[in-house]
Amino acid sequence: MSDQTTKPWRAAMVEIARRSVRFGVAGVWPNSLAGRTALVLAASLTLVQAAGLAIYALDRMDLLTLAMQRDAAVRAISLYRVVSLSSPDGRRAALATAEQDGGVSARLQADPPVTELAYTAAAMQRQFRADMLLVPLPQEQRPREIAILGGPQSQRFVIGFRMEDRLWLNMDIDLPTPRPWQSNNFLAAFLLMAVVATVLSVWAVRRRIAPIGTLAAAAEVLGRDVNAPPLSQEGPTEIAAAAMAFNTMALRIRRFVQDRTFMLTAIGHDLRTPITRLKLRAEFVDDDDLRARMLNDLDELQAMVSATLAVGRDITADEPATRVDLVALLRTLLDELSDTFPDHAEHLTYTGPDSLPIHARPLALKRAIVNLVQNALNYGGLARVSLAPVRNGLVTLLVDDDGPGIADAKLEDVFQAFLRLEPSRNRETGGTGLGLTIARNILRAHGGDVKLENRPSGGLRVVVTLPV
Repeated sequence: MSDQTTKPWRAAMVEIARRSVRFGVAGVWPNSLAGRTALVLAASLTLVQAAGLAIYALDRMDLLTLAMQRDAAVRAISLYRVVSLSSPDGRRAALATAEQDGGVSARLQADPPVTELAYTAAAMQRQFRADMLLVPLPQEQRPREIAILGGPQSQRFVIGFRMEDRLWLNMDIDLPTPRPWQSNNFLAAFLLMAVVATVLSVWAVRRRIAPIGTLAAAAEVLGRDVNAPPLSQEGPTEIAAAAMAFNTMALRIRRFVQDRTFMLTAIGHDLRTPITRLKLRAEFVDDDDLRARMLNDLDELQAMVSATLAVGRDITADEPATRVDLVALLRTLLDELSDTFPDHAEHLTYTGPDSLPIHARPLALKRAIVNLVQNALNYGGLARVSLAPVRNGLVTLLVDDDGPGIADAKLEDVFQAFLRLEPSRNRETGGTGLGLTIARNILRAHGGDVKLENRPSGGLRVVVTLPV
């Protein structure tokens, strides 16, 4: 196969391997900060522990090798001592009667040992000869010539001692396999230590990172209620500093909202008096058509001011949140709307469960839903209210109508304050362009949201989500 042919194949294999590694890491790598930190700590502790045990094992192997070499030297020279101290005629008998340990075989031969093993390295030979000095033996009876072959790497020593009568005492000494761990339960103990280290790491990390979750929850609560209680500023220095900064930010946001709300409310309140004076003066206009148009404009302006004041009241209201039966609230407001608009009573329907308790501010929530249902009545001729089953801790409220709907590009624009779309959302309907704005502000303050959708069969659908 040519090089030009193999290059694309190799590139494809490299890409597959790279993706496999990436997906494998993505499958193991946790999403949470606590999980990632705990995983890194546990892996680091395991690696450090494994490295320490590996170093210990290598040192133990070296010590075991030296110990086995010393034991072989002592056993060899001890057997030589027994044989050499015997008379030349009785050496074979002494060798036969000498107690030989397991793993040692000896014989008297005319030639030095012949084996496939190579001669032991010079450094090991010097150490071996030094170890033989541990057995007391007169200097004149010590072996003059020694052949040492093999070693721990071959798990066998072949040693030959030349006797005074030129015979050779040749012996084979089998060495046991060195074991870095003496205990058979070492692996279980190591795994137990790794599990304990992992559990302790997860516990410690979760405790240290818990304030981050508290901070996130406080930010979520602040997004729903600017008057949420401040965070506790206790704990480590960094956590206390973060809590203090968060509380300072919340205080500034609260002051900003209050200042803008008070200014908006004050302007709206102050405009009521000149509007009333203008209405009185308009009555003195002789031109009936001009007077009617002026009064219509002033009525619209007064309605906008009233809506503005309503927005200010909704923002500054400090209504406590309680457990509310959403179904009962829906039935109540539908009955009230039926009484207010008797011509549309048969066009107000509800489908869904018989009871669904949620945590909400009842008056504010009722105001938001009334705005949505009234919009459906005004611009769609009817309002079909329904509740979908709770999913992921959220309840979905649907308000459908049979109106002309809204262009897809404008579905989000209608939530802007004082924005009215033509022709379906015009001034003749009596709207001021704040109903949807007020509804969205209230629902988002509850931790929910609202959006609009055009139904495939025609008409508009309002989708409200609220936390249970």
